[in-house]
Amino acid sequence: MKYASTILDTIGNTPLVKLNTITKDIDALVLAKVESFNPGNSVKDRMAVKMIEDAEASGLLKTGGTIVEGTSGNTGMGLALAAIVKGYKLICISTDKQSKEKFDLLRAVGAEVIICPTDVAAEDPKSYYSTAARVAKETPNSWHVNQYDNPSNAIAHYESTGPEIWEQTDGKITHFVVGVGTGGTISGVGKFLKEKNPNIKIWGIDTYGSVFKKYHETGIFDTNEIYPYVTEGIGEDILPKNVDFSIIDHFEKVTDKDAAVLLES
Repeated sequence: MKYASTILDTIGNTPLVKLNTITKDIDALVLAKVESFNPGNSVKDRMAVKMIEDAEASGLLKTGGTIVEGTSGNTGMGLALAAIVKGYKLICISTDKQSKEKFDLLRAVGAEVIICPTDVAAEDPKSYYSTAARVAKETPNSWHVNQYDNPSNAIAHYESTGPEIWEQTDGKITHFVVGVGTGGTISGVGKFLKEKNPNIKIWGIDTYGSVFKKYHETGIFDTNEIYPYVTEGIGEDILPKNVDFSIIDHFEKVTDKDAAVLLES
C-alpha cells in the first residue's frame, strides 16, 4: 500500500506548471512552482517542519512545549500542521494588515493568534517582532522560531526546493524568480542552483516600502525606504540573516497595484 504516515509527509514534490496567459508576450518558457499544493497551501510548510525538527534535535523544543512565532500567516500554518502532529502548542503573532481569513484558519487549527499594529518600527515594543520575542520569553517551556534569522529556514530550501527545481527542469533553468520576505527560499534555492550552475540568475521580488533593493545595490540601510504597504508576505523593514545578498543577482520592486492587477488577471 502507498500512503503517507502523517500529513507532514505530503510536503514537497510540487509540480512545475507552464504559465501561458500572463507570459504570452515573453519569448521564454516560464514555469511556476505550484507550492500551494503543499498541505498548508504554501512554500512555508517546508521550512516550518525543518525548523521544528532541528529545534527538537538540538533540545530547544521539548515535549509538550509551546512554539512562538511572528508570521504573516503562511509560516504559521506550516507550524500549526507540525504542532498538531507532534503535540505542541502554538502562539502566532501577526499584524493587522493580514487578512481575517488567515487568522480564522490559524485559530481553526488550534493556534492562538495575537495581532499587532503594522505601522510601527521593528524595534517598537508593539511590533510583531518585539511581541514574539517577549511572548516567548514570558511563556514557560517555549521556543521562539525566529524564521528571519533561523538558518534552518534556508537549509530547508537548499535540501528540498532547490533540488526539485533542478531535477524538474533537467538542469536547464536559467533564472529563478521569487518574492523575498525572510529570505529563506531565495537564499536556499539560490545557493543550490548556483552550485549546480553559477550562470543561473537569481532574481528577488521586493516591494515599495521595503529596504531590500536599495540595500542590495548600495549597501545602505535607508529608513526613508520604509513605509506601510498592503502586499503580504514580501519585503521587510529589517535585514534578516536568511537573506544572502551575495547570492541574489537582482531585485525588482513591485507596487500594491501591481499585485492587485495580477490577481485580477
